[in-house]
Amino acid sequence: MPPQGQQNGESWALFEADAKAVEPAIVPPSAEKRKWEIVWRNVILFALLHLTGLYGGYLFFFKAMWSTSLFAFILYLCSGLGITAGAHRLWAHKSYKAKLPLRMMLTLFNTIAFQDAVLDWARDHRMHHKYSETDADPHNATRGFFFSHVGWLLVKKHPQIKEKGKSLDMNDLWADPVLRFQKKYYLLIMPLCCFVLPTYIPTLWGESLWNAFYVCAIFRYVYVLNVTWFVNSVAHLWGSKPYDKHINPVETKPVSLVVLGEGFHNYHHTFPWDYKTAELGDYSLNFTKMFIDGMAKIGWAYDLKTVSTDVIEKRVKRTGDGSHNVWGWDDKDVNAEEKKVAQIINPKEE
Repeated sequence: MPPQGQQNGESWALFEADAKAVEPAIVPPSAEKRKWEIVWRNVILFALLHLTGLYGGYLFFFKAMWSTSLFAFILYLCSGLGITAGAHRLWAHKSYKAKLPLRMMLTLFNTIAFQDAVLDWARDHRMHHKYSETDADPHNATRGFFFSHVGWLLVKKHPQIKEKGKSLDMNDLWADPVLRFQKKYYLLIMPLCCFVLPTYIPTLWGESLWNAFYVCAIFRYVYVLNVTWFVNSVAHLWGSKPYDKHINPVETKPVSLVVLGEGFHNYHHTFPWDYKTAELGDYSLNFTKMFIDGMAKIGWAYDLKTVSTDVIEKRVKRTGDGSHNVWGWDDKDVNAEEKKVAQIINPKEE
């Protein structure tokens, strides 16, 4: 068996016929030993940001008005969706399509999140998938938890990122006028959406400017940053690999809970075009899927892409680590009593 994280020919093959074909060129996980060029400005800014974020968390739980804390929670959901449903599933992976109102909404949500303009976020994420766990991966998890979580933002990028990034095609996203507008005016609209309005709005119901700033702007921003980073760090290090044991990404439910469904990472790296980013459609751990399904019902989201059960089953049997429990109805390990009490919707007439 290849070393942990090794991407062999089996990992790249989606269909069974492909698995028997000639193996493609393999880019094994790697991390060149190099002297870090620390960006001290970023170190100082992130240190101060997290210290003030901790204070904001204290105010969130113990001092702020309940309506202010609720508003901060709503902002967390909105900014989170700007990353998960927007920059990630819609734009980086093109796993579904969105009409103009939804693209505008998700761009606004993404701006509230302040994790760079969509064009920049999607570029880095496409690099992460195309060159996963190599020096061309911006947050190469083979360098450890701290680097993949936040350290990659505290040092100068590896030259491979810039070199390999030149060949990455981003024309599809540059063709979107909504994304071009966000990119062009990002330094003007981002402070307004991420900090100014979230601070001002709670004062309308009597909250102090102090509490509003530290709770709805700083604490909410730091929280969303860190739960997003969990996908780069935790979800690449600790968990099961039911779909592909040869890659680093894992399945981790706690991360899915706080990142609105992004913790089913072994599945996602195996089938990156699936809009669910997970095999199952359980809304309790995949709020983003519920949001996209809701948008599909009103006609704003369409062409939702997913993977058939047959393809998933064959892939698990071929490259999974054995931790996948049951397939579903026809799996021999499904409990007989559970099948007896199962509800059959719209049954076929005899």
